[in-house]
Amino acid sequence: MIGQTGPGLMILVCAMQGDEEHMADQLAAKVSKLRIFKDEAGKMNRSVVDTQGSALVISQFTLAADTTRGNRPGFSEAAPPEVGKHLYEVFAQRLRDHGVPTETGQFGTDMAVELVNDGPVTIWMES
Repeated sequence: MIGQTGPGLMILVCAMQGDEEHMADQLAAKVSKLRIFKDEAGKMNRSVVDTQGSALVISQFTLAADTTRGNRPGFSEAAPPEVGKHLYEVFAQRLRDHGVPTETGQFGTDMAVELVNDGPVTIWMES
C-alpha cells in the first residue's frame, strides 16, 4: 500500500499546460478551508481541518482528457510529466502546510484506488 487516509478527502489532481506553483498554493489553501463536511445540525459547514480529517492526493492526468473529437481521448492539455509531478508534490505539501495530514499515491503509475464515498460529495475545482 502506498498511501491511505481515514475520514477526510480523496483528491484527484491533474496539472494542465500553463499551471504554476502559485495555483497549487491557492488550490491547497481553498481545499483546506472548503466547508463541505456536516456540522452538528447536518449542514455542510465544516472544513477538513475543522473535522481533523486527512487527505489522500492522487495524480490523475486523465482528467485532462479532451473528448470533443473522435472516440479516443486526447491528453495534449495535460502538463508534461516533470511539471505535473512537481505541481502534484507542491499541492500535497501545501495541504500539509495548511494543517491537513496528507498522503499521496505514486506519480505516474497504475494504481488500484478504493473509495468509500460518504455523502456523496464530489466537487470539481480549478485554479
